[in-house]
Amino acid sequence: MYRAHKNGTRRSGYRGTVAARERDFTAPTVQLLTPSGELRPTPEAEEYLPLIEALPDSMLEQFHRDMAISRRLDLACANLQRQGQLALWVPSHGQEAAQVGSAHAARAQDHIFPSYREHVVGMIRGLDPVAILSLLRGATLGGWNPAENGNFHLYTLVLASQTLHATGYAMGIQFDGQVGTGDPDVDTAVLVYYGDGSTSQGDASEALVFASSYETPQVFFVQNNQWAISVPVSRQSRSPLSLRGGGFGMPGVRIDGNDVLISYAVTRQSLEEARGGEGPSLIEALTYRMGAHTTADDPTKYRTDAEVEYWAQRDPITRYRTWLESRGASASFFDEVEIEAADVAADVRRRALDVPAPSRDRIFAHVYSEPHPLMAEESAWLEAFETGFEGGAA
Repeated sequence: MYRAHKNGTRRSGYRGTVAARERDFTAPTVQLLTPSGELRPTPEAEEYLPLIEALPDSMLEQFHRDMAISRRLDLACANLQRQGQLALWVPSHGQEAAQVGSAHAARAQDHIFPSYREHVVGMIRGLDPVAILSLLRGATLGGWNPAENGNFHLYTLVLASQTLHATGYAMGIQFDGQVGTGDPDVDTAVLVYYGDGSTSQGDASEALVFASSYETPQVFFVQNNQWAISVPVSRQSRSPLSLRGGGFGMPGVRIDGNDVLISYAVTRQSLEEARGGEGPSLIEALTYRMGAHTTADDPTKYRTDAEVEYWAQRDPITRYRTWLESRGASASFFDEVEIEAADVAADVRRRALDVPAPSRDRIFAHVYSEPHPLMAEESAWLEAFETGFEGGAA
C-alpha cells in the first residue's frame, strides 16, 4: 500500500521494480543544509524548499534560539544531577535540530507524545522545564497536565509505550471527525517521538500496524541517535529504519536529523498530509547522542573517540549558525541568544532547587480513584514505621 505524494512521486524508501525493491536495503538521506552550513538540497529535498522560503526571519532565528537554550539547559541539568539534586538526567546534546525543527512544524491543536528526551519540544509547546526536573527529582509522579501545556503529553519511561498511546489517541481524533475537514483550526494530527532502540520493541510494531490499518492522522518520528544505550543501531536493523514505513504500508523518509530546516519541512508536510486524511507516515531522523544515554551511563565503555569526533563535526547548532551568518545574521544576535540561554538555565536551576519534597500522603493519593482500605492500611503502617524511628532517635 503506497500513497502518491503531491508531486506524483512515492515517498516510501523503495525504488525501481518489485524485484529491485526486495533487494534494496538503502534509502536516501534528505538534506537541505550540509554539515558545513551551505544550503545545498539533495535531489529529494528540492520539494521542501518552498516551505523554508516561506518562513519569516523571526522564525529562522527562533530555531537557533531554541537549540542554543536547549543545549545550555542540558548542561545545567547534567550538573544538577552530578551534584545530587536530580535522581537522573536524560541528555539531549546533539539532537537539538531534530527536536526543534519537528516541534515547530506542529500546530497548536496537534498532540505530541514524547519519549523522555524531548525537553525542548515541551518548552516550545509551553511547558515549564521545571516540571521535567520535578519529575526527575522525584517530586512528582507525572510532571504536568498536557491540556495546560500545549497538548504535550507525559514522558514515557517504558520504551515505545507512547507509540501505542499516540496511535490510540490518533484513532480517537479520527473517530471524532477532526481530520480532513479542510478547516485548519479543526484538523488535528498526532506526532510521536521514539528512538532507534524503541523500534525493536513490540509496542512500536503494533502501533505501526494499527496506525496503518486505520489510516490514523499521525507521524512517527524516530530519532536515530545511533545507540540504544550500548547497542548500536546496526545490531538492531540491517536496513534504514525509514524503510519500515513502507513495510507497514505508510510512507517513510530518512532525513538528516542534524539539519533543523529539513526536520521542520518534512515534519510540517507530513503533519499536513495526516491532518488532511492521508494517513500516517514515518520519519527517521539521523542524528547522534553526543553524551551519555542518561547520567547513569558511561558511553566511553562502548563508543570510540573517533566516532564521537565524526559527529561533533556535524554539530546541528554550528552548521545552522554558519548558515544564518551567511544570510546576514549579526554577531549581536548570537551574543543576545547566549545571554538569554544562560539566563534561562540559571532561572530553571534556581527554581528547581526550590521545588518542595512531596508529602508522604502523595504516595497513596491517586492509586485508586476512590478511597481504598488497602491504601489506608499501608499509609498507617508507613506513618507508624517513621514514627518509630523518630522515637528511637529521642
